[in-house]
Amino acid sequence: MFTGIVTGLGRVTSHQAVGDGQRITVACGDWPLDDVAIGDSIAHSGCCLTIVEKAPGVLRSDVSAHTLGIVTGLEVGALVNLEQSLTLADRLGGHLVTGHVDATGVVTQWTNRAESWLLEVEVPAPLGRFIAPKGSITVNGISLTVNAVADTATATRFQVNVIPHTFEVTNLRELKQGGRVNIEIDTIARYVERMLGDSVR
Repeated sequence: MFTGIVTGLGRVTSHQAVGDGQRITVACGDWPLDDVAIGDSIAHSGCCLTIVEKAPGVLRSDVSAHTLGIVTGLEVGALVNLEQSLTLADRLGGHLVTGHVDATGVVTQWTNRAESWLLEVEVPAPLGRFIAPKGSITVNGISLTVNAVADTATATRFQVNVIPHTFEVTNLRELKQGGRVNIEIDTIARYVERMLGDSVR
């Protein structure tokens, strides 16, 4: 489990074929790795990956073909948001995040509004039922609060506000309109939908 509070940035430097997937290498810059061990779970732009190799300033993880077909932002050259998994002693600064990407979304608006940025993302319509104003959502592994939601027959669009600090310490600073982002819906919404079943349809 994670909180959606990004603590470091890395850059994907290479891919190596492993089975039907890829072993990706991420250069972590000055992000401290002393507390990272082989087998640890690290969120890479919202995707939970297991560390299989470690070298000074470098982490490597195996990514299956299935995962590569679902997520975005793990290609060579990509800047990735990094977060270590929670311990029971950690503060929950964001919200509970599993690191399981539900879908990718398309950036339909990315506007600088002097003191912040307006981010609008379009996601597949089936995810719309899990997104609510003032609720939580994870974008590229970042815990954000939904400001507005609009549904159409084929998609859902939601808006969030990005403060300058978040812009500066995450890969949102390289985001462009029309780009794709990883989306994870709120865990609580997922379980509520499952428990209520057909009564909410």
